[in-house]
Amino acid sequence: MSVDIVLTETKPDMEAVIEDLKRKLTNVRTGRATVGILDGVMVDYYGVPTQLKQMASVNAPEPQLLTIQPYEAGQISAIEKAINNANLGFNPSNDGRVIRLSIPPLTEERRRQMAKQVHEIAEDHKVAVRGVRHDANDMLKSMAKDKEISEDNERYGLDEVQKLTNTYIAKIDELAKTKEQELMSV
Repeated sequence: MSVDIVLTETKPDMEAVIEDLKRKLTNVRTGRATVGILDGVMVDYYGVPTQLKQMASVNAPEPQLLTIQPYEAGQISAIEKAINNANLGFNPSNDGRVIRLSIPPLTEERRRQMAKQVHEIAEDHKVAVRGVRHDANDMLKSMAKDKEISEDNERYGLDEVQKLTNTYIAKIDELAKTKEQELMSV
């Protein structure tokens, strides 16, 4: 095993952290209607918890409105109940065929809370990237200890892992900053 193998194994792990961060940030509400807001909603479909997007078509026809059209009309009340139970702060209304979710504009205080939440999510993901770095460094150190690589190669590997870590931490900061700006713009 060489330093290059450790680096090629480390990069996808860090990339996975970034993808998870992107997913989590889409769930943070910005005051605009986005279908991603409902990604975490699970509906009781004949006793089986099922994702809302597997049971209904979700659209954002207007910036402050989401429409949810169930594939099965009989599931409309179960979907409404799931949205209420998800505690998203929305009050669903239906006309028997389509559920409408009016997205209220965010207050300044709520925007600040959301920005703080974005910051916490970003910090958690920075910790995850550092965990990946720690694992890679441990691998390099044990390889050097077992004389699989030289001390110079170990030092080179540790430097490269640190550069990779810095790159991914910068990506996390950039994504969080973009989301915070999105939240704070009225």
